[in-house]
Amino acid sequence: MYKINNHIHTPYSFSTFSSLEQAFEMAVNEGISALGINDFFVTDGYGEFNELARKYKVYPLFNIEYIGLLKYEMSKGIRVNDPNNPGRTYFCGKALSYPEILPDEKKQLINEVIFSSQFQVYKMLDKLAVLLKDIDAPFSLSFDEIKEKYARDLVRERHIAQALRVAINESFTNKGDKTRFLEKLYSGNPPSADISSNSAFENELRNRLLKSGGTAFVPENEASFLPVKQLVDIIIEAGGIPCYPVLLDDKNGNYTEFERDPKKLLKRLRKLNVGAVELIPGRNKIENLRPFVQYFHDHGFLVGFGTEHNTPEMIPLEVKAAGETPLDDYLLGINEESSFIYIAHQERLRRGQEGFLDSEGRCKTGMSTVFAREGKTILENFISQISGKHEKRTGSTGEPVAQPRPRQKADSCRRRKYIFQRRRFSVG
Repeated sequence: MYKINNHIHTPYSFSTFSSLEQAFEMAVNEGISALGINDFFVTDGYGEFNELARKYKVYPLFNIEYIGLLKYEMSKGIRVNDPNNPGRTYFCGKALSYPEILPDEKKQLINEVIFSSQFQVYKMLDKLAVLLKDIDAPFSLSFDEIKEKYARDLVRERHIAQALRVAINESFTNKGDKTRFLEKLYSGNPPSADISSNSAFENELRNRLLKSGGTAFVPENEASFLPVKQLVDIIIEAGGIPCYPVLLDDKNGNYTEFERDPKKLLKRLRKLNVGAVELIPGRNKIENLRPFVQYFHDHGFLVGFGTEHNTPEMIPLEVKAAGETPLDDYLLGINEESSFIYIAHQERLRRGQEGFLDSEGRCKTGMSTVFAREGKTILENFISQISGKHEKRTGSTGEPVAQPRPRQKADSCRRRKYIFQRRRFSVG
């Protein structure tokens, strides 16, 4: 059985990995056969991801993740897959076309969302500047510095926390001095996290300062989110398969209102024209994961697994359930089957053929067996035919692989007209 991870974030959004190559080195060491890039909002990492996939003989799946809104659920206070914000919805596109085919007007729409989210980051840094000045912090931060050191295209809330952690650790080598500074930073409250753990430290900085109720918190503008139905349409236009990322049970066994009843969830997703779900099993107990997966698989949904890798904590790429519980053959088989279908869909699009979606954007569930068999063959051929960086550039069927479009000097991220990139922004 093949080990496949359908969902990782990379440094092009926010990632545990210091580089894309690190992710592929880990994949090879762990025996991962296919890996899915799944960055927030951007596809700028696709080219590098594709080249490294060929180098390391790991099949590349081209995915994306957005954050949208279900306005009815928001109005009713129903939490979807963000446990803190009713209506806010993380949403993925799987197996997008590469090279990209999304029309320019839809790219512009996404860029406007990105602009709005980056403006929120600037406002957070404004508030953080005041706080650091008030407590006489011995360091300063800037948007440009954070972007250069810790980000690629997007600066996110997690990047601020990462930069802040590093600055604090560099400025205060004595634990007592560090604790006293954090008390001032936290408005007189002592730190409760293990500050020797990068992951725990950054999470506390986010929760105390950047989340709702925090000193530097700035609420997001509704313009930062597109309706989920619109995201579904954008993903289909990009050649992808719309996919709902399931939160399922948290560490206390709680579920969001949206996901509590699998029957109602399935009905709502079908109404949105969604035929695929994805889970990050590392946060779910195996006894809750298995019946959920079985229910959706039995009703014709694609069900894939991933690890995200979008926190400071480095974990293995091999997918396991909570508590490092190995997945059984049944669960691994469903992830494998769905991944094979994604692979076949992606390759058919590359060849100019119709993929796993019909003309109305619905999954061709009656063709699942055909696509799964085809995807398995494609994966086997890809692994066997890619013998090194100097081999003839051929695809899984022996045909020439579509060359990525050459990157122009002013690439997509630089074409975005961020007015705030034209001024220097300092914090502290």
